[in-house]
Amino acid sequence: MKILFLSHNFYPFIGGIEANSDILSRAFFKAGHDIRVLTWTKDPGENIFPFPIVRNPSVKQLLKEHQWADVVFENNPCLRLAWPNLIFNHVSVIALNTWVSRIDGETGVHGKIGLQDRLKFLWFKRAAKVIAVSDAVRRHSFPPAVVIGNPYQAAVFKVIPNIVKSEGFVFLGRLVSNKGADEAIKAIQKLSLLDQKERFLTFKPTLTIIGDGPEKPKLEKLAAELGITDYVNFTGPLIGNDIAVCLNKHHYMLVPSLWEEPFGNVVLEGMACGCLPIVSDGGGLPDAIGNAGISFKRGDTDAMVLCIKKILEQPELEQQLRDAAKNHIAKHYPDIVSQRYLEVIEKAAKSTFKAN
Repeated sequence: MKILFLSHNFYPFIGGIEANSDILSRAFFKAGHDIRVLTWTKDPGENIFPFPIVRNPSVKQLLKEHQWADVVFENNPCLRLAWPNLIFNHVSVIALNTWVSRIDGETGVHGKIGLQDRLKFLWFKRAAKVIAVSDAVRRHSFPPAVVIGNPYQAAVFKVIPNIVKSEGFVFLGRLVSNKGADEAIKAIQKLSLLDQKERFLTFKPTLTIIGDGPEKPKLEKLAAELGITDYVNFTGPLIGNDIAVCLNKHHYMLVPSLWEEPFGNVVLEGMACGCLPIVSDGGGLPDAIGNAGISFKRGDTDAMVLCIKKILEQPELEQQLRDAAKNHIAKHYPDIVSQRYLEVIEKAAKSTFKAN
């Protein structure tokens, strides 16, 4: 099939949706399909992909590429790239990577649905198939969607031999208020105080914070005010293999997001590197951990501390969760996820072609 792959942003952008676009487009090509990518991301220089990428297209280019296609695949709704399909009426499959509504950055609460979002709902209804990255996204945004969890970069995130797990907890993410890094810092302080009373820890409860962002000065100040600067280490931004190496040194990953994550690829990355994920219960994070992690009430630091304590005091529970990790992340291998996407696309195409 000739698949026109639409991605609002694409390489060299490195966000979650862009990573998925990279993985899926390469997999579709590897499976023998003819692929072309349309994106608004401007030309970064040499093309490192084995298929054409049309960047920042003109109206003429949009029409030309849509005319070429058999199937139009949108990795997240891309109305400004997809509108020519109203003319050509090719098979359309849309992947929902995030919520179809505005979400308050501070509270994580879904906001009002605007005109653009209403147009998206109408757009979904004309698609042959819609895929949601989590059951939470499906329920909230488009109940008829098929759920396929995200892939992760298995070539990068894996257990690395000979790296000793010498550190306690790790947080990985952009340092903005809705990611909850401050909650992780508060949890470490409360955990230390609780241990002074109950003496249940067998290691120093250190927290490594990987990432950068506007909240970093506030987070450093918070650690100082709580008297735990010796417990909290800010690595700054890391990329690729450097992240994997750092994750491999830690036993547990804290994901205390205050907003409802649509999925949470960071959970899979940590789990693949041998970290046991302890996550807030909002959005798609429960889908991301499956039966290989533990969750607590979103925004409740005390609940996070109790979850940590539960894991540390019940080694049989920790082992049970760790044993489940291998099968869980295997479901999210790039080849497995890409094959599931292709099965949906190919089935939609065959049904449409037969109908015509």
